[in-house]
Amino acid sequence: MKQKLSLKDLDLFGKKVLMRVDFNVPLDKNGNITDDMRIRASLPSINYVLDHGGAAILMSHLGRPKEKRTPEFSLAPCAKRLSELLGKEVIMASDCIGPEVEQLAKILKPGQVLMLENLRFHRGEEHPEDDPSFAKKLAGLGDLYVNDAFGTAHRAHASTAEIAKYFPHQAAAGFLLEKEIQFLGDTLLQPKRPFYAIIGGAKISTKLGVLKTLMKKADALLIGGGMAYTFFKAQGFEIGDSIHEDDLLKQAQEILEESRRSHFNLLLPEDTVAADKLAKDAQVQVVDATTGIPTGFQGVDIGPKTIKRYTHLLQDAATVLWNGPLGVFEIEPFAKGTIAIAEVLAGLSATTIVGGGDSIAAVESAGVAGRITHLSTGGGAALEYIEYGTLPGIEALSDK
Repeated sequence: MKQKLSLKDLDLFGKKVLMRVDFNVPLDKNGNITDDMRIRASLPSINYVLDHGGAAILMSHLGRPKEKRTPEFSLAPCAKRLSELLGKEVIMASDCIGPEVEQLAKILKPGQVLMLENLRFHRGEEHPEDDPSFAKKLAGLGDLYVNDAFGTAHRAHASTAEIAKYFPHQAAAGFLLEKEIQFLGDTLLQPKRPFYAIIGGAKISTKLGVLKTLMKKADALLIGGGMAYTFFKAQGFEIGDSIHEDDLLKQAQEILEESRRSHFNLLLPEDTVAADKLAKDAQVQVVDATTGIPTGFQGVDIGPKTIKRYTHLLQDAATVLWNGPLGVFEIEPFAKGTIAIAEVLAGLSATTIVGGGDSIAAVESAGVAGRITHLSTGGGAALEYIEYGTLPGIEALSDK
């Protein structure tokens, strides 16, 4: 991949820097941020702009507001948290385009920070083809463009890809984006072996492509989480009321057949923790995968035999990639498998990479985040980067 322009290559003095950040952070019922890692990760780029005589105009999305203004998806809590971290006021705009925002951007002085409201309140963000004027209006707010949002670099949206064309030779990668590309490129495109990948999460549909890619790149693939039950059903095992995707049974079968044909080490859970409801006081039983999960119960975690088997396999790893929790880890009794594997990774001498919000939350709740080599701010982006070797948000930037 061609070397892309870096934030350090731009002349920032007296300029308004339009920066795409990833402030898609988890909020509780009262709108309080429960994990500000993504905001903290953007500080080096923001501070660099301010220290070099520029003003920062920040844009991000938050959640899935379905293209309309929804108060619970406002970026106001992010602006508040950022102002605490920076130790200076962050001006919060009431929208991301329009006359009022244009006026705020116009009077912005060097050293000041303006936070635009949620980009996804407008259809043009996720569907630039339907409203090409959206990217143009955003571009009109700044002099330079910087993408520091690795977590959304796999999406060809207005603010991550389309906008760059309005900044010829002036569209650069921020420090976080650069760090992620460099680390993942160095580590995963030519991994030290044995290279093992642990893939969890609820759905196969979002990870089909990467599962197939990892079967060509990794030495073994360890499956957990909700997606395991689609694989079980594809083999004819009873899965009770477990989450699964019926329309992907054929593809799951194909992946299993391919692993047998190529003698690839694809590991599925041997046993499962099954519960009669998703609650702390649920009735719980451990069942072997081949025996199946009874009706009225659903799989909620990997079982003790699986934890033991996965732990044993991971011991000789040189590189491990983990994306997606291995159970419903938000509910304490169903977090054992995810926490156990997080602790195993923390104890390895291997290069360990954990990607995606839920997986990072899991290593943080296990208290081992500091012992993981690299916490990637983008789960889907990291997986697609492995799959394709580049991302739309990177491609759109100016070449060095």
